[in-house]
Amino acid sequence: MIQRTLLSLLAIAASLMAAEPGSVTAQARPVTFTKDIAPIFQDKCEGCHRKDSMAPMSLVTYEETRPWAKAIKDRVLRHQMPPWHLDKTVGIQKFQNDRSLSDDQVATIVHWVDGGASKGDPKDTPSPRSWADEDGWQLTKTYGQPDLILKSDPYTMPAVSQDQWWRPVTQVPITEPRWVRAVEIRPSTKNGRRITHHAIAYLLQKEPNASNPGQDPFQTIAGGGILMEWAIGKQYDVYRPNTGKLLVPGAKIWWDIHYHAVNEQITDNVELAIYFYPKDQTPKYRTYLTMFNAAPSKSKSGDPFDQVGGLDIAPNTISETQGFKVLNAPARLENFQAHMHLRGKAMLMQAVLPDGSTQILSYVDHFNFNWMNNYIYAEDAAPVLPKGTVIQVTAWHDNTPANPNNPDPNQWVGWGDRTVDEMAHAWVNVTYISEDDYKEWVAKHKPAKASLF
Repeated sequence: MIQRTLLSLLAIAASLMAAEPGSVTAQARPVTFTKDIAPIFQDKCEGCHRKDSMAPMSLVTYEETRPWAKAIKDRVLRHQMPPWHLDKTVGIQKFQNDRSLSDDQVATIVHWVDGGASKGDPKDTPSPRSWADEDGWQLTKTYGQPDLILKSDPYTMPAVSQDQWWRPVTQVPITEPRWVRAVEIRPSTKNGRRITHHAIAYLLQKEPNASNPGQDPFQTIAGGGILMEWAIGKQYDVYRPNTGKLLVPGAKIWWDIHYHAVNEQITDNVELAIYFYPKDQTPKYRTYLTMFNAAPSKSKSGDPFDQVGGLDIAPNTISETQGFKVLNAPARLENFQAHMHLRGKAMLMQAVLPDGSTQILSYVDHFNFNWMNNYIYAEDAAPVLPKGTVIQVTAWHDNTPANPNNPDPNQWVGWGDRTVDEMAHAWVNVTYISEDDYKEWVAKHKPAKASLF
């Protein structure tokens, strides 16, 4: 942490010295909230830091922001806020949903605080940004109202209890195959978000053609695999053009909802919104939400919840584990989401190509259990990999007193569903393509992306 802070300070100093004339950092005038800070906060912070949203304070107006100025400086210097936990020096760096601050933005915020955190001219204040109602669906602006909303059976979590797992089944009411272009999932109420650690919607269905080579070679449940997973920081998936997931008649959602007690009895359920392609549109590609384990485990019975092995973290140690999966067909990886618990420290996803070369795809170097960030690769940056590529995921867990989130560094820790247990896997949407598609992609992109592949 000290090293990261020193490096950040050096980077800010360098940006101050190298700033071009006319930039905020090069100007003699003071940096003000209305002219310089408010636009940054609108773009990067207000998504959470606004009235009645998930953050503990609003940063919309100057009056709301000023009392927090020193704390804001500290958080941005330590790269704690906005929550974006990737190492920016390695791997893919172009994302559809990048909410991190640039070095210049960090420097501007620091300059503002150090200069007295002045308000500035009210006339410079940008127009307020409009936000979707948190009781509504985030994807409504893009797709309109959902075509289908599925709900789990409600569950009442006692005020004081051990962690609980609620696994009801919900029928999908369709009479013909339908292709899905986007899904959104959430606990139904704000109180429900307080008790929900994660919610996974497994898709149970009989595939129309079990011999279809395009099926997910890694799926652990017969037919469908995982449709969607909710955790703090991840709420929806939008599939790329001409790509989707398939639902067939008779499909069911098997929920895996992890609840924890918060000293108040709360009843809630999980909702899943589904947005279909028009009936006359059939996407060319099918994508699968895939779990790439960094701590290999196996099921004794075929039940994905009946796992053994995987993790064995000794007290007062930092452990390293690795897992490997072979791509049985060419594929494009759409995103990267590291999943660990309180001892989670870092996670690295690499591609070992058939020629033996290894490429870093993404590296979360300061994992934070409170934010299960989903890093969605930009259209022109998503890695396209050949058949036979090995996806290697490495995880580090910090079971020492140096980890401020560690409830007890003197305990042995193993794989398990409870928050005080551990996990180590990456959630990745994998889109399988044909050999001809891959060859066509290589012909168009390989010269420009030689450094990535």
